[in-house]
Amino acid sequence: MATIASSSSLLSSTFLQNPTKPFKSHLPKHNFQLPRHQFPPLKELIHISNPRRLYSVIAQVSTAEPSSEADRRLYVGNIPRTITTDELRKIVEKHGAVEKAEVMYDKYSGRSRRFAFVTMKSAEEAIATIEKLNGTEIGGRTIKVNATEKPLTSSDVSFLQVDDSKFIDSPYKVYVGNLAKNVTTETLKDFFSEKGKVLSAKVSRLPVTSKSSGYGFVTFSSEEDVETAISVLNNTVLEGQKIRVNKA
Repeated sequence: MATIASSSSLLSSTFLQNPTKPFKSHLPKHNFQLPRHQFPPLKELIHISNPRRLYSVIAQVSTAEPSSEADRRLYVGNIPRTITTDELRKIVEKHGAVEKAEVMYDKYSGRSRRFAFVTMKSAEEAIATIEKLNGTEIGGRTIKVNATEKPLTSSDVSFLQVDDSKFIDSPYKVYVGNLAKNVTTETLKDFFSEKGKVLSAKVSRLPVTSKSSGYGFVTFSSEEDVETAISVLNNTVLEGQKIRVNKA
């Protein structure tokens, strides 16, 4: 404030002594111009204030999130038992880029479970693959291609884990194919118990779902029971479907 006051006094005195002379300030010169980059051109401000333009800029700058794996993952069912993961991958790659593929095998018998999971590189390619491959034939079998099942809840997972842990493996074992979808482990065990001493039974389920794979295993305590089960129950009807029974 003192500096401003003294400057004002000096200006007044000079002006009164020389009223005809042009006014000349004795104040030091200061450049109050702000740097150019702090103020964008008016055209840019207009573009930014336009909601449509602003949205467009944000869309260009932001990176789109890739499709989730659930949107790109396919179930491929009823494939020939002899087809390998590499062979299946080559078939699917004719219709889109494949990120990964896996034919599912039974951990007890080592046999193909006749279905696989394939993850495409984009959701669009997954949709196109379903349209082009579902209902086509591979090795004389009509395959099913669709989106994977809805994941299980934690309670469903717990139930299936307990069910699996009860299964008692044995060298005396039969494979039971063409099971109706409503056949449970208990139904399978009770059915075979009528013709022999059953040690354990298990209906296979699709990974991360509670859906039946359409086959199961039954174990016995002797080779004699295995032979009896095959000779008596093969091609019999269980829950409306004729089942196949052979050695696992």
